[in-house]
Amino acid sequence: MDSQIVELALSDWHGATPNQDWIAALEAGKVLYFPKLAFALQPQEKRLLTPAVLAPDVRNISLDAEGRLKGVAGDAGLQRDVAAMVGRFRAQAQALIGGLLPHYTPALRLAPTSYRPVQVETRTQSWRADDKRMHIDSFPSRPNYGERILRVFTNVNPEGVARAWRVGEPFESVAARFLPRAKPYVRWQARVLRALRVTKSLRSEYDHLMLQLHDAMKSDADYQKNGPQQAVQFPPGSVWICFSDQTPHAVMSGQYMLEQTLHLPAARQYNPDSSPLAILSRLTGRTLV
Repeated sequence: MDSQIVELALSDWHGATPNQDWIAALEAGKVLYFPKLAFALQPQEKRLLTPAVLAPDVRNISLDAEGRLKGVAGDAGLQRDVAAMVGRFRAQAQALIGGLLPHYTPALRLAPTSYRPVQVETRTQSWRADDKRMHIDSFPSRPNYGERILRVFTNVNPEGVARAWRVGEPFESVAARFLPRAKPYVRWQARVLRALRVTKSLRSEYDHLMLQLHDAMKSDADYQKNGPQQAVQFPPGSVWICFSDQTPHAVMSGQYMLEQTLHLPAARQYNPDSSPLAILSRLTGRTLV
């Protein structure tokens, strides 16, 4: 398998400019990796690098598009500092994407920004929720009809600990491998799920197939161990970007990460034919949304 990591020398969040090779790589499911693009913490923010800032029974801290902060345990001063740190990362991530991918900007929809101070290795989850297993992102309760999931990550670990990922084969290879195992889409079942409020809207055939791929990948022990993949370490002071609905990935270890999610209609890509929606439509020969 060819490397799925594209290493770039950019060191300024506001210094990115469009590059057709980088854009094509990203839209093919590769990871854009910026080893010199550090997110600098303010002096008062060093105290935020502890899991103690998390409220009880919360996995991540989030700041939504309206500026509402969730998941922080602490007084008003701590809440203010966390919101400022996460908000500053959001602004820098948006500036980076705006420079790299200006064609996306009018169509992007902002999702909450997250701060993840918990150690990955200590999380106990079901196999379906376990992100240490190779997967593509797809969410059971939130059908998205082919909308893309673009994510910007940065490692702010103060102890020099890298965030370790495994990155897998191109999406079309994943789809060709696992689509034959997919259960057929049944529209009346999708209606029942919506009526019972298991899903927030009607699950399309696209969303059904993406969930089938997600679950098939995670449940296949041989694929997890022997499937095409490469290990990559993202050290503190680095940034990486990918379409997490297209890039097979597993998060193996690490602690203290900031992440920004942006949603994009597949039709607004530079090359819409490279989207998972287009690939699955082509492979099945059907209109999926």
